[in-house]
Amino acid sequence: MGRRGKKKGRPVSGWLVFDKPIGMGSTEAVAKIKWLFQAEKAGHAGTLDPLASGMLPIALGEATKTVPYVMDGAKVYRFTVAWGEERSTDDLEGPVTRTSEKRPAQAEILGLLPKYTGIIMQTPPQFSAIKIAGERAYDLAREGQTLDIPPREIEIGRLELVDTTPDGNAIFEVECGKGTYVRSLARDMGRDLGCFGHIADLRRIEVEPFTADDLVTLEQLEAAMPQAAETAEEEGVIGRRGDRFGAMDAYLVDAAAALECLPQVAISDDAAAKIRLGNPIIVRGRDAPVEADEACATARGKLVAIGAIEAGMFKPKRVFAA
Repeated sequence: MGRRGKKKGRPVSGWLVFDKPIGMGSTEAVAKIKWLFQAEKAGHAGTLDPLASGMLPIALGEATKTVPYVMDGAKVYRFTVAWGEERSTDDLEGPVTRTSEKRPAQAEILGLLPKYTGIIMQTPPQFSAIKIAGERAYDLAREGQTLDIPPREIEIGRLELVDTTPDGNAIFEVECGKGTYVRSLARDMGRDLGCFGHIADLRRIEVEPFTADDLVTLEQLEAAMPQAAETAEEEGVIGRRGDRFGAMDAYLVDAAAALECLPQVAISDDAAAKIRLGNPIIVRGRDAPVEADEACATARGKLVAIGAIEAGMFKPKRVFAA
C-alpha cells in the first residue's frame, strides 16, 4: 500500500496582525496561527520576546514573500523601566546582577533622551538571538558564558517619557528601526543615570505599515474557528454553509498592504495573466513610474507581482498566485 502524502493545508494568504499575549514565544505564536487557519505555510516579521506583548505580524501563504518589507518597517514600543536593579536578561526573567538606591528625577531622564535619538550604537543583550560563532547568544549565556557582543548601529526616530508610576518607574514610548533592542535601552539608560534599570513591561503597539486597529487577539480567532462558526450557522447567526473559515479569514489583511512603501502599478486582468507567466508588460497611465528598482503590480487591489520598472516596462521578479 502506498504511503499517503502529508496534508498540506489551505492555500490561504494574507497578514494576520496578531496581538501576542505575554508568555507566548514568537515561534509558538506562528505555529498556533498556522494551525488555527490550517495554512500551508506561515512566518513572522520580527521576533517578540515571550515576556513582551503586542503586535506580531504573521504572514500566511503567499504573504510570506512580503515578510522582508515588514521586517524593515519602523516599530513602536510602549515600555516600563524599573529603576534600581540591573538583571542578567535586562528584563524580569533574569536574576538581579547590580543594584542602586538612587532614583532618577524627571529632569535627569528628560535630559538623557536626546542621547538615545537618531543613529546610535547599541550593544544587544547577553540573552538575545544574535549569533556568536554560529551559536545563539542566549544559548551561550544560559551555559554561563559572558559574551563580548560588538555594538551595532541602530536608528531611533523618537523616544519619549510618557509617564511615571507611583513606585517611581518610568514609562516610555519609542519609535525605532530594525535591530533595536528595547531591553538594551533600559539597561543603558539605567547605567547613564547611575541607578541601573530593567524592562518591567514591554508592548509593541505598531509595526509599519500596520496599526493598532489591525490587531486581532487569540480570543477573537478562537471564537471564529470553524466549530464555533458551524454552531452559529445552526442557530441562524451567520451566512452560508461551506465557508467554514470565512469568519477567521475576514481578519486577514491583504499581502499588498506590506508593500505600501513601494511604487504601485495598477494593471488589468490580461496584464496580470502575462505577468504570472513571467512576462514583462508596458506600464500605462499618466502617473505610472518610468523607472523603479522595486515596484508592485496589483489587479483589482490584489497583489500580482513585485518587480522592477525599466524604460516604462514592468519586469516581474516575484510573482504571487491568483
